[in-house]
Amino acid sequence: MTSRARHIDTLTRANTAEILCVGDIMLDKFVYGSVDRISPEAPIPVVRITREESMLGGAGNVVRNLLSLGANAKFCGLVGEDEAGREVGGLLNEDDNCSANLILDPQRPTSLKTRYMASNQQMLRADLEQTGPLSEQQQQDLLLDVAECLGTIKVMVLSDYGKGVLEGDSAEHLIALAKKADIPVIVDPKGMDYSKYRGATLVTPNRKELSEASQMACDSDASIVAAARYIIETCGIDNVLATRSQDGMTLVTKSGEVVHLPTEAREVFDVSGAGDTVVATMALALSLGQSLADGAELANVAAGIVVAKTGTASVYQDELVNALHHQDINKAEAKIMERQNAKEKVVHWQRQGLSVGFTNGCFDLLHPGHISLIKQSASQCDRLIVGLNSDASVKRLKGEERPVQTEMARATVLSSLADVDMVVIFDEDTPMETLSALLPDVLIKGADYTIDQVVGAELIQQNGGRVFLAQLEDGFSTTNTVNKLKNN
Repeated sequence: MTSRARHIDTLTRANTAEILCVGDIMLDKFVYGSVDRISPEAPIPVVRITREESMLGGAGNVVRNLLSLGANAKFCGLVGEDEAGREVGGLLNEDDNCSANLILDPQRPTSLKTRYMASNQQMLRADLEQTGPLSEQQQQDLLLDVAECLGTIKVMVLSDYGKGVLEGDSAEHLIALAKKADIPVIVDPKGMDYSKYRGATLVTPNRKELSEASQMACDSDASIVAAARYIIETCGIDNVLATRSQDGMTLVTKSGEVVHLPTEAREVFDVSGAGDTVVATMALALSLGQSLADGAELANVAAGIVVAKTGTASVYQDELVNALHHQDINKAEAKIMERQNAKEKVVHWQRQGLSVGFTNGCFDLLHPGHISLIKQSASQCDRLIVGLNSDASVKRLKGEERPVQTEMARATVLSSLADVDMVVIFDEDTPMETLSALLPDVLIKGADYTIDQVVGAELIQQNGGRVFLAQLEDGFSTTNTVNKLKNN
């Protein structure tokens, strides 16, 4: 079996994996709005808030990645007795494949990072947190919570963000507990003293962290290997997987094996959270019997996907399977996305300050009228999404004899056009659900409609966007073309 086949087999069995994550969990909050004026009280912008979103951060991003990969996740950690802590608990427990044991601390707030976004720019980040080691009682409670999970899990992840859960000798006790149960431990480390992770199966520092922990330069393949070997020999750690951003990864094992993996990323927009993706993917691979080298190879592909997204994103199982199936995929095919993945891409574009446009249709037997609509649509935005009716949707709208071409054939033709940046297939009769998910900046439709007749126009306008009516090319119709073919 080739390595690619092994990876795909691993992902298809992900729902059988049970993985425990222990560490510093946070709540990441995004507050979106618009800026129309400067405050009269001080020379600062006034943000008119339109919506808010919250997601798990810190060690919670490891959990998010485990769940999006299809695994079952357990989490043990600490939150405050506050609204943010209750929100963290709700986010952890809303997925049927996740369970959490949270210690409540009335003396410290839940770590909360609030980002204020306007005009696709981050204007301010406000952090609310209090760090420090666990009390002796909290440490005992944490060990008891972890011990309860050891009977079912296959791998334990320690996600150290330096907020206190893994400070002192907590990590040492947790690793000893796992080793006694013959459970591998993967550590995403923090700080300069890796001896506190003694006995860990694998640590996953980035280049900067490895250099600081080893007090050695890490600017070449040879220096990375030397620093990793130093950590293995002096800190009692079995293996090191060093993530190296645009240079890929390097795995160094206790037995002396060295594996250099070139980056899989086509474009790098944001490396924040990529380490969490690497840890989660490695944990999944090891829990299902893959070797360290195979796990690192799979994690490298996953990291290549997630760094092309914005913020602390996660990688989805179908994305990873598609990447493995089509590691040489052409750019046209890569433009065809499912709704959830498309949403993350839209957020990424908008945070870059790019305007996103959306037009939709059946596009059955592409003709010059379609091309004109697409060209006009592309002129109204920086990135253009085409919403495409599925085969079932076209059949309901056009009749049993349509479409002439399948949805994938139509999507492939559309995605080969230079003006099209993304194609999203939707199964409903209208694109309303897709528009609600993506919230583009510009909605484009043909001028045979009025703005009040355009599906989603009110939604887009209420969200600060606009509607553009494109001029139609006379004399072109798929229906007429089909009728001519039938008559002939």
